[in-house]
Amino acid sequence: MQSTVNYLWHTDDLLGQGATASVYKARNKKSGELVAVKVFNAASYLRPREVQVREFDVLRKLNHQNIVKLFAVEETGGSRQKVLVMEYCSGGSLLSVLESPENAFGLPEEEFLVVLRCVVAGMNHLRENGVVHRDIKPGNIMRLRGEQGQSIYKLTDFGAARELDDEEKFVSVYGTEEYLHPDMYERAVLRKPQQKVFGVTVDLWSIGVTLYHAATGSLPFVPFGGPRRNKEIMFRITSEKPAGAIAGSQRRENGPLEWSYTFPITCRLSLGLQSQLVPILANILEVEQAKCWGFDQFFAETSDILQRVVVHVFSLPQAVLHHVYIHTHNTISIFLEAVYKQTNVAPQHQEYLFEGHLCILEPKLSAQQIAHTTASSPLTLFSVASEAPKGLAFKDPALDLPKFVPKVDVQADYSTAKSVLGAGYRALQLAQTLLAGQELMLRGLYWFVEMLQATCRRSLEVTRMALLFLSSSLGTESSVAGVPETQELKKTWELRSRLRTLAGVLSRCSCNITETQMKLSTLSTELAESRDQVHEDRSIQQIQCCVDKMQLIYKQFKKSRMRPGLGYNEEQIHKLDKVNFSHLAKRLLQVFQEECVQRYQTALATHGKQMSLAHEVRNHLRLVGCSVAACTTEAQEAQESLSKILDLLSHQLLQDRTKGAQASPPTAAADPVPEAEDLILHMQELCEGMKVLAFDLQDNNRIIERLSRGPPAPDA
Repeated sequence: MQSTVNYLWHTDDLLGQGATASVYKARNKKSGELVAVKVFNAASYLRPREVQVREFDVLRKLNHQNIVKLFAVEETGGSRQKVLVMEYCSGGSLLSVLESPENAFGLPEEEFLVVLRCVVAGMNHLRENGVVHRDIKPGNIMRLRGEQGQSIYKLTDFGAARELDDEEKFVSVYGTEEYLHPDMYERAVLRKPQQKVFGVTVDLWSIGVTLYHAATGSLPFVPFGGPRRNKEIMFRITSEKPAGAIAGSQRRENGPLEWSYTFPITCRLSLGLQSQLVPILANILEVEQAKCWGFDQFFAETSDILQRVVVHVFSLPQAVLHHVYIHTHNTISIFLEAVYKQTNVAPQHQEYLFEGHLCILEPKLSAQQIAHTTASSPLTLFSVASEAPKGLAFKDPALDLPKFVPKVDVQADYSTAKSVLGAGYRALQLAQTLLAGQELMLRGLYWFVEMLQATCRRSLEVTRMALLFLSSSLGTESSVAGVPETQELKKTWELRSRLRTLAGVLSRCSCNITETQMKLSTLSTELAESRDQVHEDRSIQQIQCCVDKMQLIYKQFKKSRMRPGLGYNEEQIHKLDKVNFSHLAKRLLQVFQEECVQRYQTALATHGKQMSLAHEVRNHLRLVGCSVAACTTEAQEAQESLSKILDLLSHQLLQDRTKGAQASPPTAAADPVPEAEDLILHMQELCEGMKVLAFDLQDNNRIIERLSRGPPAPDA
């Protein structure tokens, strides 16, 4: 046990160790509060006095939620070694988070954004206080659990930090070699003499490497054999990196250098976020310090990302979930353009459903009008374009997996188990994503079909009411019997003939809509059955079970590698664990490939066929809409003709009455007025009915046009 006046710790409770100090978990002697104590060793006192006290001075100056707090500076009782008493972060470091097999391919998007927010906020506080850290890396970013369970990341280890303004330079070299700027690497690691001086932007290079590491689970610059085994190639990769590249590697010994301008396919971040991050990394991982962004631009661009909100959009034509990052002050027009960049569906062809309802997005309105979405409850995008769905692009986790060496080698066995378990977690994550994708495919298409069915029901109701009205109106020819043959009456007969033709067209439309309804009903039943099958899928539970068992063996291997050797019985158990681990991994990958992937591919092919059918139905509805549009025009013209005839008949009746009043009273049998009045009344009823009919048809046609809108006609 060791102690200061107020704190107590055991040397077994080691949290971390460096060249000049060790960090332990300690307790306050009075309150029992957990803290971290940094105890400096003898080597630390060989440094110049101003260097020794620099960390104390820097920490006293800083006070921010994303920087580890300094509580006190004390001394141990016997050796009087200096001790920094600091905030204890129970979640370990960002490096320990990334070292976990479940994050072998990087952090999930939500956690990455937390890291980005915390690192940017902490670095901003450093710059406001004129401090350069000089050793930014995942191991120096600590994780704390907030009161509500959220992650809070904090910068720590200010042993290399110093006060430095934006325009000042320094010549001393500090840092961890994988995260060093190439100019610093050349002098510190390769020991090559050079007269370069360094500024605050060296922290930006380290931040770029750290963010890439957090996003992918791997370092961005990797020579064959690894950064520490091939230092000359490591320097070549970082110093020769072309503009715009964010990663470089050498796949074989003495092989060529390969550059990447995007994140790897295994990255767990959405393409929407990746597209925002790549330009930032490209500009802070810049070799020439004069071309590298300054902190002001870095803070501006990262803050721009962090101030955006994500709108989840599931594209039915592609069968892909997209994350669209926009500002709340943007217009919906900007959102539609952002969707276009990710889906290639032009804004004028984008239609949306949300929770089963048609979602009308007016381009001029604020993006705040868009509903709150989640990955499981996104906006569903459909369009007039019919294409083969691409689905999720991914790399099979089984590719390039290492195998256990035949002999017992606890270090090699641990490394192999870690890699294989990482692939197992990746398979689990992909299986969950693929199953969620199937659910979104089926649910979105089901809603789309339901919407088409509702349109059919509405159209069928309107056409049947129109037919009922026309049949009742046109079936009473006796109502005009005894009326003298006039020009107006001939026009009436012609009009009645046109309305009979209109009734025939509407009758055919009604039959077509009924047939369409039957197709949609069959498709709807298929989708409902498929959704039931997805809900009954147990492949994820099988993979999870394998991963849990592999995790237990991995933890045992992790313990074993810390021991000097294994006894005979322990070695036999270790061998059995290797066999069991391999069997579990094989079973896990078999379930993933033969059940998850094959079912997803089958679902994708079926989705393509069902989407084609839905497009065919919608196009058929569009043709019906054209017929209804023609009927609408015909009904409007008929109503106008009726109005004119009615006006003429009313005028004629008025003239006949005037003449009859001036002449001698005719006989009752010769008086045509009652029959003419009946005709006018009948015509008035027909005219009013035609107005209602024309309005209903026009309204129905607008609905069909909105749902079956085609691409604009080409310019003449």
